[in-house]
This record gives sequence, structure tokens and C-alpha cells, in this order.
Amino acid sequence: MLIGYTRVSKSDGSQKLIPQKGELIKFGVDEARIYEDYISSKKEYRPGLAACMKALQPSDTLVVWKLDRLGRDLKELNSYR
Repeated sequence: MLIGYTRVSKSDGSQKLIPQKGELIKFGVDEARIYEDYISSKKEYRPGLAACMKALQPSDTLVVWKLDRLGRDLKELNSYR
């Protein structure tokens, strides 16, 4: 199953999730399985990402628009293994 994650850094409405979500849906991710955050990746706890990671099963595939939606550097990305 495909599980999606989207994030924008600002919650003031100046950034939109629509482009990211649209790409994930085009890729085949069910909209109900897309988790989202309106928070900077500087924050250690991102509730949408936490829920997304909890929902992932061993046979699932995590789909993101760009890797920078998950983390700021390789060290952070490696922490999700």
C-alpha cells in the first residue's frame, strides 16, 4: 500500500499542500492515506509525520513529493530506518 506525507513550513496560509498532495494522488496514493504537517522541519515533533510512520507496515511504501519534506539532512533521514 502507498502511504503519503506532505509538509509545508508555514501555517499562515502562504504555503499550500495542494501541489504536493496532487502529485502524490497522481502517483497513486489514496488521499485518505496522505498525512500532513504545517510545521517547520526544525521542530523535533511533527504530529503528521509521527502518525504516518506509525501507520506504515513492512510491505507499505512511503511516498513524498521531495525528500526535504521528511528532513533537513541525511542524518535526519537516516533516523527513519
